[in-house]
Amino acid sequence: MKKCKRNIVKAAAVCGLLITQTLIARAQDGNAGIQQANTQVRSYFESGTNLMYAIGAIVGLIGAVKVYQKWNAGDQDTSKVAAAWFGSCIFLVVVATIIKSFFGI
Repeated sequence: MKKCKRNIVKAAAVCGLLITQTLIARAQDGNAGIQQANTQVRSYFESGTNLMYAIGAIVGLIGAVKVYQKWNAGDQDTSKVAAAWFGSCIFLVVVATIIKSFFGI
C-alpha cells in the first residue's frame, strides 16, 4: 500500500515536471534558436571542406614520398601502398564533395 502511494506521488511529480517543461518550451521562440543554430553550422561547412581538401593534399604529398621511397628500395608491396595512399586521398575529396552537395552549399 505504501509502495503504491509512493509510485503515485512519483508519477504526479514527473507529470508536473513535464507540464512545466512544456509550458516553458512553448513560452520560448524555438524556431529562432533553431534557425540561428542552422546558420552557424552551415557557416562552418565551407571552411571544413577546404580543410578536408588541404588535409587530402598533405596526405597525398606524404603518400607520394612514401611510395617513392618504397619504389626506390625495390619493395614488392609498392603497388599496395600506392593504392592505399591514393585511396585515402580520394576518400577525403569525395567526403568533402558529398558534404557540400548534401547540405547545398
